[in-house]
Amino acid sequence: MLNLFFNQKNFLQTSLVRNLSGVGAKAIKFTINNKKYESKTAKTILEACRENDIYVPTLCYHPMLEPVGKCRLCLVETNFGGKMVPACVTDLRDGIEITTNSPKVVNSVKSNLGLILATHNQECTSCEANGRCELQDLVYRYGVEDKFPKIFQKSHNMVDSSSPSLIRDMDKCVLCNRCVQACSLLQGMDILSMTGRGVHAIPKTAFDSPIKETECINCGACSFYCPVGAIAEHSAVRRTLDVLENKNGKIVIFQTAPATRVAISEEFGMEPGDISTGKMVAAIRKLGADKVFDTNFTADLTIMEEGSELLHRVANGGTLPMFTSCCPGWINMVEKLYPEFIPNLSSCRSPQGMLSSIVKNYWAEKMGVKPEDVIVVSVMPCTAKKDEARRDELKTESGIPETDIVLTTRELGRLIKLKKISFLSLDDSEYNNPLGESTGAAVIFGNTGGVMEAALRTAYEIALKKPMPTLNFTPVRGFEGIKEATIPFGEIDLKVAVVHQASNIRNYLKKLKNGEVEHHFVEFMICKGGCIGGGGEPKSLTSDYLERRMKGIYNIDEKQKSRKSHENEAVKQIYEQFFEKPLSHKSHKLLHTHYKDRSRKK
Repeated sequence: MLNLFFNQKNFLQTSLVRNLSGVGAKAIKFTINNKKYESKTAKTILEACRENDIYVPTLCYHPMLEPVGKCRLCLVETNFGGKMVPACVTDLRDGIEITTNSPKVVNSVKSNLGLILATHNQECTSCEANGRCELQDLVYRYGVEDKFPKIFQKSHNMVDSSSPSLIRDMDKCVLCNRCVQACSLLQGMDILSMTGRGVHAIPKTAFDSPIKETECINCGACSFYCPVGAIAEHSAVRRTLDVLENKNGKIVIFQTAPATRVAISEEFGMEPGDISTGKMVAAIRKLGADKVFDTNFTADLTIMEEGSELLHRVANGGTLPMFTSCCPGWINMVEKLYPEFIPNLSSCRSPQGMLSSIVKNYWAEKMGVKPEDVIVVSVMPCTAKKDEARRDELKTESGIPETDIVLTTRELGRLIKLKKISFLSLDDSEYNNPLGESTGAAVIFGNTGGVMEAALRTAYEIALKKPMPTLNFTPVRGFEGIKEATIPFGEIDLKVAVVHQASNIRNYLKKLKNGEVEHHFVEFMICKGGCIGGGGEPKSLTSDYLERRMKGIYNIDEKQKSRKSHENEAVKQIYEQFFEKPLSHKSHKLLHTHYKDRSRKK
């Protein structure tokens, strides 16, 4: 891991040099396939090719990770040195002549693909990555046939299905190192590391322990960056199909998270950030759902409960800073690694947990049906939600899970395709009310900083009896790892912070322990960008997909008739008819939870 740290440091330094090199620098002149180009900034050969729409195959490369040149599929010819070089880790030089499509290059790609196939489990038809596998696409593109002898046969003890969120099948691993980088460089968790050499190399956990027995937080970053099916979400597609096609008198309720509506369209060829809320709801109806509710409803409810909890703690000397609790990966991190901060966590359930609780304990009774006759299917951007749904604290009094099934956004896309539903031709459909009504404050839960901004819009107005000067609270927006702000809040200056991405969270908690930071309220999201970067979102090989999804979320917020959670009429109604007020006895029973020390020390 030390080498990985220094590689990251060198990568960041190289990136800085490249970014500064355009200032007053002489243009780099180069040719690709006999066509002349210029660049005013330093970059790799691969970046130059992609910038000019010239195809170069890759398998280990991802724009969000450090290039390592392991797969050797991006080899190109140049006029320097005589040898082919990996385009992803070779910088442009003035006067360089690059060839990407010569017979020598193409034969090299085919040979390397054949070698990869020789150690790869090719049970493609039943693989979770089938149809969206980067290796599968490359093999088809280059017409590679399986002529290489198999180096080893499938060994079933290499499949780890211990986690409720993720499944690992190392016979499918292509040794790209993406999962290791995602876990270590991006998330700072170091659960996986590369062991062995040659054909025996493989990413493993410490002591080869099952994922469930490690400190894995189930964020799913490893599965998001895996180019094949070696690490994937623990699929619930077949179970959902069975539930929809064999209801046996059951009522099937779907709920969809904020971030899903700006990402599901990518599964059908649309752009990141395209807003497809209506089509998504229509598709779920065609799948056979009896009702489609919006998790945004309970995002608004979360703000009412969490905002009230914050005001109560500030006024009455409660544990501060108060931490948000809607991200299950973050909850896993606290319980497994930082149990000393459990008292800081808000007792509010996540919006998923709240809506499932309301459906099973309030809506079912209102409709005159038994909770066990209602099946709640949750569509989330997050693999850790699968883990959350199994928590003992989130079961009904009779012991049944309040959330029966969790599908990732990717899984919903696969389900829609399996049912041959033409997503792009669907007319928009609306959520079922009253659990489908929401405000702009709810949808921004999908972005890092969104929970904080939504909470401030309401808490400020409730506490000070006047609206915030602006609803667009920009200090907590954007992709900076740790964002801080101070808001005049009556007799105090309310100090808040927003932290996203596990590695940044660990840095923040270290500072908090050392007394280097001081805040009243902190939002944590375990994935980069928040839920829009969740491990269950559609995979992307572009470098700006998070920015575009974030823009889509804020566009929805701007267009909403109401942008404050406390103005949600359906939320007001459910308090009047059932919960009475925030933090009431009923609220604590159905909308709040508790946490437990799951650390190794414990």
